[in-house]
Amino acid sequence: MKTKLIIGMVLFFQVLSLPSCKDKSPKIGFLMDNLVQERWTRDRDLFVQKVKDLGGQVTVEVAGGEAVKQYTQAEKLINEGVDVLVVVPVDLNAAAQIAELAHKNNVKVMSYDRLIKNCDLDYYVSFDHAEVGKLQASYLTTVCPKGNYVLINGPPSDNNTFLLELGQMNVLEPLVQRGDIKIVFNRFVDQWSEQEGYRLMQECLHTVHEPVHAVIAANDALARGAINALTEAGLAGKVYVGGMDAETDACRKIVAGTQTMTVYKPIEAIASTAASIAMQLALGTCNQEVRLTVNNGKKLVPAILLPSMVVNKKTIRLTVVADGYLEANKIYQ
Repeated sequence: MKTKLIIGMVLFFQVLSLPSCKDKSPKIGFLMDNLVQERWTRDRDLFVQKVKDLGGQVTVEVAGGEAVKQYTQAEKLINEGVDVLVVVPVDLNAAAQIAELAHKNNVKVMSYDRLIKNCDLDYYVSFDHAEVGKLQASYLTTVCPKGNYVLINGPPSDNNTFLLELGQMNVLEPLVQRGDIKIVFNRFVDQWSEQEGYRLMQECLHTVHEPVHAVIAANDALARGAINALTEAGLAGKVYVGGMDAETDACRKIVAGTQTMTVYKPIEAIASTAASIAMQLALGTCNQEVRLTVNNGKKLVPAILLPSMVVNKKTIRLTVVADGYLEANKIYQ
């Protein structure tokens, strides 16, 4: 099973031979943006448990979407003596100040899921979001090879937004040039929220005087908002809609026929990998060969980018259910 192989890949990065540290249990600070989307609670719980299993301890701080608050939380954790900060940045640029402060205090910094730009970052663990965008666009253009497309992009404060758009446009642009597809609406949101997806889909339906055939939403929350607007217009199930994150509600909508697909990013894989690397950074044993680097505007950052997969009506049981990510009875109820 492909999903199990992804989790198995993580074992390569497990800290199987960490030196004993009887005098000091490594302290990891986990700075999170928010817990609004379903997946982030899973990230938090899995990461904390994996670090504990490896002999460390975690303090979690949630910024509620406020970059200034996240910096203050970083200060607090540094003063409390953490060895490593693992950061899901609220803002890709503002978080560079967190890395700068951490390094002044000899604290390592890892960027989790979202890249922190223009700073001396120690590690980056995420998914290949350009590939995620490609998966979204490739699937939708297969089921809807011609027609008018709407793009509801993520917020510019998140580097993944640009990677997703890059992957989508690599697929869409040749079809646009050929005249098969027309992008009639293309907007960025302020936040990864259902309300933003609803607002922009409403704007599209009121300003674009052409039929909409497909919507690529950057994540499932935005897709859910878009579907709510389509429902009010009597178009739910008549317009192809794609998302990302494989949320429970998104999978229910896929079964119901109002959402077409989503992309599953195995959360256990990223949490396990990040926990292992964080522990190695804390103990000074992160010496494995660097196979991939990502340019964050200042340096080539050692990185691990994990694969994702398409989820549609036919593959739900073979992906998110088989992997234990979601329970079938909660999807098909």
